[in-house]
Amino acid sequence: FYTSGRTSNEAAFLLQLFAREFGTNNLPDCSNMCHESSGSALSETIGIGKGSVSLEDMHKADLIIVAGQNPGTNHPRMLSALEKAKAAGAKIISVNPLPEAGLERFKNPQTPLGMVRGAALTDLFLQIRIGGDQALFRLLNRLVLETPGAVDDAFIEEHTHGYEEFRAAALAADWDETLVATGLQRAEIEKAAEMALASKRTIVCWAMGLTQHKHSVPTIREVVNFLLLRGNIGRPGAGVCPVRGHSNVQGDRTMGIFERPSPAFLDALDREFSITSPRHHGYDVVRSIEAMRDGDAKVFFAMGGNFVGATPDTEVTEAAMRNTRLTVHVSTKLNRSHVVTGVRALILPTLGRTDKDIQAGVKQIVTVEDSMGMVHASRGNLPPASPHLLSEPAIITNMARAVLGPSSVTPWEDFEKDYANIRDRIARVIPGFEDFNARVARPGGFELPHAPRDERRFPTATGKANFTAAPVEYPRLPEGRLLLQTMRSHDQYNTTIYGLDDRYRGIKGGRRIVMVNPDDARELGLVDGAFTDIVSEWKDGVERRAPGFRVVYYPTARGCAAAYYPETNVLVPLDATADTSNTPTSKSVVVRFE
Repeated sequence: FYTSGRTSNEAAFLLQLFAREFGTNNLPDCSNMCHESSGSALSETIGIGKGSVSLEDMHKADLIIVAGQNPGTNHPRMLSALEKAKAAGAKIISVNPLPEAGLERFKNPQTPLGMVRGAALTDLFLQIRIGGDQALFRLLNRLVLETPGAVDDAFIEEHTHGYEEFRAAALAADWDETLVATGLQRAEIEKAAEMALASKRTIVCWAMGLTQHKHSVPTIREVVNFLLLRGNIGRPGAGVCPVRGHSNVQGDRTMGIFERPSPAFLDALDREFSITSPRHHGYDVVRSIEAMRDGDAKVFFAMGGNFVGATPDTEVTEAAMRNTRLTVHVSTKLNRSHVVTGVRALILPTLGRTDKDIQAGVKQIVTVEDSMGMVHASRGNLPPASPHLLSEPAIITNMARAVLGPSSVTPWEDFEKDYANIRDRIARVIPGFEDFNARVARPGGFELPHAPRDERRFPTATGKANFTAAPVEYPRLPEGRLLLQTMRSHDQYNTTIYGLDDRYRGIKGGRRIVMVNPDDARELGLVDGAFTDIVSEWKDGVERRAPGFRVVYYPTARGCAAAYYPETNVLVPLDATADTSNTPTSKSVVVRFE
């Protein structure tokens, strides 16, 4: 039972309830492919796998570090928050292998003056080598430790664990190794440290540029170390900010869409619905593909998303899908996944969240949770494309009645008639949603509790925020190879492609392009505009090939290249995943050109 982040809280809660009453925790979702590394690192270090900042915190920050993220293309609404922070005096450091137009100069379309003049957002651009972020933050931590009075000793003593081991590892950070790992100049790193030391309130934002490497989890743990050192968690204007793209990626996980649910969640679900949820862990995305490939899973059911377009190792994934007995897609529009089918295939068209949803004569609302932990109502007002379209909750409840039969005591019909009944049950199962219906009716919605932010309480195994001291890792490049990251174009939302022009980057007329630094290109004999096959190289001699890509000279970091997905998903083997999180390593692909 796969879900994308498009699914509402109500539909997600119903789907996981049906799956668990049916008897499985096989609930992979798009988080497995994007921010699973964030959740793994944050759960271990601060006890909650979510960001700790609100939009108000962004406006109060002295320093915002944007690492491995391109808000201009992927999170454009965030640019206005950065603009407001900048106007209030904040400094912004951008850490990225590519220069990005949105962070260089933001033209705010909401104001006439903003459109004409624009605003330079970035104060310091660190054009880092792909995968060098852990080394960068480790050395920044050394520089903080070496500065008298810079460390928040009182916070560390009261609220943290593991400081001495971390301190020893950070003080051993090597300048020469860091310069090789990051591709940066010493003066650039010293300037970043100077800005961090001048800030009393620091936020670090990141996205998939940090989460899709083999060493992503220790990288994000090092970011947490950096913030803990100066007490920048649980302070207004400071904290961790993993920025998710889809509108309800975070809400799906909160609602129980997770292949490894906590015993406390399952106990609450069982008490509320008089069921016995399975306790064995289910499949995440990568393991789901393996299970379909190996014949261990026979039915694939997707609530939204474009599974084939979003997952790695395209040929292997498509063969796995075709090995099933049944594929089912609940969708608002067609995509590639619909034509990669099992023996039988169903497409179930559904209402979109912008469509008016009438059940039992009453207009319904649904809810979502954003990256800042705010829960909002979503009210559709457009006339549906057809009077016969069912909503996602209606599809799930009808399916549950058909599959589970009269033995199920869950009131599926009541849930279909009135989504307020679903929210009443969510309020009794999931902490933070008490009095759900009344609170979501208020303008602006409501904020979910976050113990590290609200109370400086850290629900970890130690009861404190955990410093960590993992060895520094970064990709090594053989001679004649480059390090490729996959990415979106400007006119693309996840796997949905709207056109063939990436106007922020000045690239027109196609998507099978590879961006290469001109100096690297000349050394490799690559001519601007020529065509090449991209061949990825992995351990044990494993290779993958993406043919017919046009070379585009572009000012990437030296030794690095970039190309769009899903065209380059074929380059990432199914077993090339991050340690701990099992997220595909799509941001650090060693490639050669033929």
